[in-house]
Amino acid sequence: MTSSLIEIRVLEGPNLYFPRAAIKLTLDISALAATSEETALRFASRIGLKNARPGAPESGFRQRFALRAVGRLVRAVAQESGTSRLGVRVRPTSDQHQIVVAFPWSHRERAQEMGRAIGDVLDALLSKDIDAAVSAAAERVSTSEPGERPRTLTPSVPVVAVTGTNGKTTTSRMIAHIGRTDGRLVGWSNTDGIYIDGELVEGGDYSGPSGAGRVLAHPEVELAVTETARGGILLKGIGLTRNDVSVVTNVSADHLGQQGIDTVDQLAEVKAVVPRITRKSGWAVLNADDPRVYDMRNVVRAKPWVFSRDPDSPAIRETLNAGGRATTVIDGWVSVLTPKADPDPLVELVDVPMTLAGLSRFNVENTLAATSASLAIGIAREVVVEGLRTFLPDAEHNPGRMNFFSLGEVSVVMDLAHNEAGLEALMEIMNGVRRPGARLLLGLGVVGDRQDDLIEKLGEIAARDSDVVAIGHKEKYLRGRSPEELEALMRAGAERVGVTGVPAYPTEVAVLAALVGQALPGDVVGLMCHAEREECYAWIAEHDGSPDSSSALAAKVRAAAAG
Repeated sequence: MTSSLIEIRVLEGPNLYFPRAAIKLTLDISALAATSEETALRFASRIGLKNARPGAPESGFRQRFALRAVGRLVRAVAQESGTSRLGVRVRPTSDQHQIVVAFPWSHRERAQEMGRAIGDVLDALLSKDIDAAVSAAAERVSTSEPGERPRTLTPSVPVVAVTGTNGKTTTSRMIAHIGRTDGRLVGWSNTDGIYIDGELVEGGDYSGPSGAGRVLAHPEVELAVTETARGGILLKGIGLTRNDVSVVTNVSADHLGQQGIDTVDQLAEVKAVVPRITRKSGWAVLNADDPRVYDMRNVVRAKPWVFSRDPDSPAIRETLNAGGRATTVIDGWVSVLTPKADPDPLVELVDVPMTLAGLSRFNVENTLAATSASLAIGIAREVVVEGLRTFLPDAEHNPGRMNFFSLGEVSVVMDLAHNEAGLEALMEIMNGVRRPGARLLLGLGVVGDRQDDLIEKLGEIAARDSDVVAIGHKEKYLRGRSPEELEALMRAGAERVGVTGVPAYPTEVAVLAALVGQALPGDVVGLMCHAEREECYAWIAEHDGSPDSSSALAAKVRAAAAG
C-alpha cells in the first residue's frame, strides 16, 4: 500500500504558514477519501471532531471533511502526547487526493516523529483499529527524542529584505551600494552569492535562509541586505526572525506549478511572508502599481512606504492618509512624499544611470524601491542621492542585469530576462537604444523547470518583438529536459506569430557569436543570459567590445529618440 505521508519538510524559520519554524507535511488522503461514511464518522469521533458530515466517498464534501479531520487529527495527537494548543494549518493542493498540513515546532526530531505518526494513522484507516492507531501515534510522539531547537537567527544589525518576481537582485544591489556609500560595511546575499563589502566571498544561489545566516554571522557587517526568493521561503523558510525594512518589487507569473504554487495569487501569498515579519517600528516598501503587492499592507505590522511612477496614484493618496510615505516621479525627479508636507525632490531620473535616462520602466521602479528602503533604514538623504548617481548598469555593479556593450557600431544588451515580464523589459530597453531603421536580434533561452505554456510564451514574445531570433541553450539549467524538447516549445510559440525555422545553438556564447556575426551597424543584439555570463563577458572583450559608460549609453538613448 502506498504511504499516506508523501513528504516531511522542516522549515527553519518564518514561512507561508507560520511566522516561526514549522513542519510541512504533504499527505495523500486517498484512504480517507475512499473509506465508508461509517468509518469516516468513527474516525471523527475518535479525534474529537464535532458536527462531522463526511459526505459520500470521493465527493467534494468528503474532501472538505478530510481537510478539517486531518487538522483535528494533528491537534488530537499533540494533545494526547502532552503538547497542548498546537497551531495547525491545512491546505488543499491541485491534486484532490493530496493536502498540505503545517504546524510549528520547538524540537526537530519530535516534530518529525509527529509527521510520521500522522501518516501512519491515515494508513491505518482501511486496515486497523482507528482508536488504537491514534493512541499509538500519541505514544510514539511522547516517547520520542526531542532533538535540537530551531536555528532561526535574531539579527543584531539592521536588515533590509528584498523579494519579488523581477527586480529583486538589482534592487538589493542598489541598496547595498547606497549602504556602502554611507560608509557602512554591508553584507548581502542573493542568487549570485554572498558579498561582504562588495567582494564575492562565495558564489551560488544564496537567496534562501543559509545566505542570510552567512551574512549575519560575519562579525564586521553593519548592514545586511538579503534577497529572499520564492523557493527559499517554500523549501526552507526564512532564516531570520524579523527584518527592519522589507521590499516587495512586484509579483508576476514565474515558477508556477512548483511546490504547490499554481497561481499568481498563491505566489503573492508566498512573497508576503517577507513584509509580514518586518518589525512593527520598521517599514514595508510596497509597489503601489501592483495590486497584489499593494494589498500586502493589510497583513503587515510595519508602516507602509509605497512607490509608484504615477504621483497621482490613488494608492499613494491612501497611504499618505494612513500616515505612510511614498516615493514617486514628479516632473522627472525622484521625489519623496510625506503626510502634510510638500514633495522632496531628490534627484532627476536622467542623473540616475540605472534608469537609462528614464527609459527603463523596470529600473525606474527599482530605483524608487531602493530609494525608499535606503531612506527607511536611516541613510541620509544626500548619501542616497550620491548612491543613486554612482550605481551603474555595468558588469561591476549589476552583473547580468541590463549590461550594455559596444562592438564597433553594434550594441549588445545582456540580461537574465527569465520570464515574460523580464523579456518584455529587455525588448523595451533594446528598442530604446535602436537607431532608426536598425534591427533587434535576440538570443532566446529558457531554463527547464518552467511550465510548457510559459516557455511557449517566451518564444512568442521573442519572435513577435525582434527582427531576428535564435535559441541559445543553457546546459547547466536544463533541469530534466532535453534541448530538443525546449526547442520544440520555443519554436511552437514563435510559430504562433508566423515565425518558423528558428535556429538553435548549444550555448549562450554560441548564439551571441552568431547574432553579432550577422548584425549590421546600428543593430542591437540582446541576450537572455543566465548560464555563461562570465564567458559572454570574455567573448565580448576578446572581440574588441567594451562596456558602455553612462555617458555613452545616454548618447545611444538620445540618438534613438532623435530618430
